Amino acid sequence: MTQPPQPEPSGAVAATAMFVEVLVVGIGFLTGLGILATAIAGPHAGHRLVPLLGTPLAAGAALAFAYALGILIDRAADLILAPLRRKLRRQSFTTSGAYAQARLNLAEVPALAARADYARSRLRICRGWILDSVLLTLATDVALARYPVQNRPALLVTTTLLGSAIAVGFYLSWHTITATGYRKLALQTAPAPALPAQPATSASPSP
Repeated sequence: MTQPPQPEPSGAVAATAMFVEVLVVGIGFLTGLGILATAIAGPHAGHRLVPLLGTPLAAGAALAFAYALGILIDRAADLILAPLRRKLRRQSFTTSGAYAQARLNLAEVPALAARADYARSRLRICRGWILDSVLLTLATDVALARYPVQNRPALLVTTTLLGSAIAVGFYLSWHTITATGYRKLALQTAPAPALPAQPATSASPSP
């Protein structure tokens, strides 16, 4: 009799999710770099580079570089947002020790820990794509300025406004997820209030 497949260990799932998050952030930033490099090179050089970028070797190298770049961008975004992150954390936890203890307590409840991991996954993507959105907007503006296109002023304004709105949207999403995560963690790991002592009942008099 064939045994049912065993569930994948949570550690492997977390590692896979983190790999995907870093790759998503890295691909976005690498795309922005590619657009910027093509814009700086100009139309003639850009047309010569396109066939080279379509080779399997270039695709594999780009994927590896995107992953490494994603790690760098994730750390850079976390460093930039660290002061605000600490400010949001202080609204729910007075000390770093209290926050660390709350994380330990949450890890003892698998269902809550899984939800927290999912929230952190969204958080990492949002904070990385803040920088990705800024680079993609700037790179696209440079490309529009370098390449011959119709309605260039309108396209530049549209690209800048849309890119700025997307960057702000990712920032607001990061802010909301971070603040909500700290509040939920504080509520989920708060000690249960002590029940008031019940007054002792006097024995009923004998009839």
